Amino acid sequence: MTVHYILEGKGRDVATASPDTALKEIAAQLAERKIGALVIVDGATVKGIVSERDLVRHIANNGSAALDMAVSQCMTSKVISCEPSETIDQVMGKRTAGRFRHLPVLDEGKLAGIISIGDVVKRKIEQTERDAEELKRYIAG
Repeated sequence: MTVHYILEGKGRDVATASPDTALKEIAAQLAERKIGALVIVDGATVKGIVSERDLVRHIANNGSAALDMAVSQCMTSKVISCEPSETIDQVMGKRTAGRFRHLPVLDEGKLAGIISIGDVVKRKIEQTERDAEELKRYIAG
């Protein structure tokens, strides 16, 4: 199963913001959309990603003044991404190594979607259930 398959099921919409967006606006967007991360873009170029964890750490270090700072001061700028052709197992390896929950999907260098650990786990469970069902049919048949 590939990232392409996950995106076909969940869609390709990605919540984004520009690097100069204030953290209070980032927090509002995360809350309003009920999501855990935003991809930070400058035009069509991915500049970073900011998660709820990044926000909490930045506020803990800088107090309430952090909310008026630009997201560029808080975001992860070395973004680990994946491609639509990568398998769920490859993506799970990247997540485990990097200890993050959200992974932007780049197709030929362009932002094509985002997948979360929840998306991956859901598809992995579906795949396991399908495999078990096929084994039962094989044994019974």
